Amino acid sequence: MSLRRPPTVLLDIGLVAFAVADGWAHIDVEDRPTAACALLGGLALMLRHRLPLTTFVLTLPTALVTDAVVAPMAALYTLSSLNRHRFLLAGCALLYAIIDFLPWPWSSLDATELSQTNNVFHLSYTLATAAAPVFLGQLVQARRELSLRLADISEAREQERLLTAQSVLAKERAQLAREMHDVVSHQVSLIAVQAGALQVGGRDAETRQAAATIRRLSVQTLEELRHMVGVLRASGSRPTELTPQPSLADLEHLVEASGIEAKLETDLPEDLPPTVQRAVYRTVQEALTNVRKHAPGAAATIRIRHRDGALRATVTNTAPTRLAFDLPSAHNGLIGLAQRAELLGGTVTSGPTAQGGYELLLELPIEQNR
Repeated sequence: MSLRRPPTVLLDIGLVAFAVADGWAHIDVEDRPTAACALLGGLALMLRHRLPLTTFVLTLPTALVTDAVVAPMAALYTLSSLNRHRFLLAGCALLYAIIDFLPWPWSSLDATELSQTNNVFHLSYTLATAAAPVFLGQLVQARRELSLRLADISEAREQERLLTAQSVLAKERAQLAREMHDVVSHQVSLIAVQAGALQVGGRDAETRQAAATIRRLSVQTLEELRHMVGVLRASGSRPTELTPQPSLADLEHLVEASGIEAKLETDLPEDLPPTVQRAVYRTVQEALTNVRKHAPGAAATIRIRHRDGALRATVTNTAPTRLAFDLPSAHNGLIGLAQRAELLGGTVTSGPTAQGGYELLLELPIEQNR
């Protein structure tokens, strides 16, 4: 159970009372000038926090005309604890030591007595007495500054912890946005394209109406997904693992379920790093999604090669054979692919071909991602 410190006002009142009592004990009550100096020195301590130097000067008459030490030493300690000027503090301590050492009145001073051995010891003791509150005040000031610095360090660490937590959250949101776009958009866009084809080629009105409804809901879902991805997307980060994660073993099934005429050519080994396998899978997935959305009726060729420690994946499609359906797009797919490749030290480039089709190229180093 911790003890509570008394209020500062009570401490000041107690110190003033103690200083006045100390001065009163060393004076003759009938000597009014001396009593006034002792009373002034004690009461001056009420100003020690606001005017420490003035307080010390007002206590010097007490040290000069009496043997009281509480008021001047308390004033010197307060001045030292609040002031950084060491020359000033040394001068004040020396001044107090001289005043305390010399007899009062000064007219009674005998120069021959100053060389006596007992006076030398008395001077040394007076200097040590004057230096003690200065050193103690400086120690308290250093402790106070150290406490403030430690508080600043703790606050900075807490701020750093919050920033780290926000960074982790941003990374999770960025990865979640990429996964939502890669997985959900791929499936919904396939539904929308096939529903559109069914709407056009349906034999009866009821089938065409159902297909139109499916296509409308799919387009609406894609639009909402695009908005959600935009909210979640944050600046680039190294992705956090989410499950389940696709691999190269899932490529063949991806191509077969793409709903377009596609050919897969690959000679990749089976021991590629998981991050590289996912990057290849997501690139092919995004490319096939774009072919369905923007080049209906086109055929695609996927070529994946491993040469000289680098992977090169190319997805090329022919020119479309019919008009594309108007599906919502925020162009986040290619941006996400580029970010993913950049995190792995690679690049993604894309552009139209001379035959009217489109080509997407992924290049990744393999060894540095193991």
